[in-house]
Amino acid sequence: MDGNAYLADVVKRFRELQKQCDGAIAQVPPELWSRRLDPGSNSIVTLLLHLSGNMLSRWTDFLTTDGEKPDRDRDAEFEDPASLGHEALLSRWARGWACLFDALSGLTDADLERTVTIRSQPHTVVEAVNRQLAHCASHAGQIVFLAKHLAGPRWSTLSVPRKGSAAFSDAARKKEAGA
Repeated sequence: MDGNAYLADVVKRFRELQKQCDGAIAQVPPELWSRRLDPGSNSIVTLLLHLSGNMLSRWTDFLTTDGEKPDRDRDAEFEDPASLGHEALLSRWARGWACLFDALSGLTDADLERTVTIRSQPHTVVEAVNRQLAHCASHAGQIVFLAKHLAGPRWSTLSVPRKGSAAFSDAARKKEAGA
């Protein structure tokens, strides 16, 4: 796979994760976003703060500065601040994604072998991108799990519904065949 195809696929995967998270949190009333399953677990608020903080830190000046910015307060991302409103949280969430997509759109095939640092550790750009993709996917799964739990019977699946695999596959085949 050439570098441009890799970058296009990575952007596609990140967009899928963002869509999945957005679809999940849209099903949960904002007043439930701070609920934790137990004291040691994360809430939806925590996960949105952490992922957005991570994206803003990693992707701001991605090629030229350490991915762990000195002004990031990572530990605070795991506390759910009472003063942060729903709109401010969603704004930060959107800024994190915009930062990531802006940085990815500026990368070229030649950039993929460059070295960047994250917490003073060297990574090729490919390694750093893959690291971020895995990190986002892990937390996206947590967001979906929590949202499904908190939405309860109001939950509407974000993927193939249970006992719906055959119908989904049939529809995909028909679409592919141009029907």
